Amino acid sequence: MKEAIIDLHYFPNIEYFSILSKLDVVYLEAKENFQKQTYRNRCYILTANKVERLSVPLLGANKGLPIQEMKIDARESWQKQHWRAIQSAYGRSAYFEYYADMIKEVLLGKEYTHLFELNYEILTFCLKILGVKCQIRLTEDFTPPQECDILDLRSAIHPKKEFGIINVQPYQQVFGEGFAPNLSILDLLFNEGPNASYILRMQESKFLS
Repeated sequence: MKEAIIDLHYFPNIEYFSILSKLDVVYLEAKENFQKQTYRNRCYILTANKVERLSVPLLGANKGLPIQEMKIDARESWQKQHWRAIQSAYGRSAYFEYYADMIKEVLLGKEYTHLFELNYEILTFCLKILGVKCQIRLTEDFTPPQECDILDLRSAIHPKKEFGIINVQPYQQVFGEGFAPNLSILDLLFNEGPNASYILRMQESKFLS
């Protein structure tokens, strides 16, 4: 049985789901302290002009609070801003009309109070859409890396680290002359639709080799 522990991301990237598609059991780190400048509250999409970052605004991000206590800053209309950016980026993609309403409901269907709740809702939705069958469990205690007895992928997928996909599988994107790899799963879903699952399975990660 293939098991791993990993941090919970906001609209995780393609590498994240490629790894999860090859695991039997995934433990989501629920007892860590929040870490800034990570995928925990950001993702990247491809717009007409550039790769754009979408960030969820947080309260007390500098305090290193437990991840499940990290609250979203409701003073900013971030949900509508993110949805407008997603519409602008993928409105002309092949499968936008197919997935748009479902993704809009996940993002705008309710006002999220905590980041962990938001990310968990997004993850379970994406796993269902992609047909990824791994079991998802939450950690009950924090285990230091040196004491972890399963594959530890916490912070392995990080904006400041080179991604670990060994054989990137290009696909048709709406914008750009060159291919922009390893964006949010949104990019793959809107451009490839049902073929997204096949692309995820075809890619290999150095973390699983």
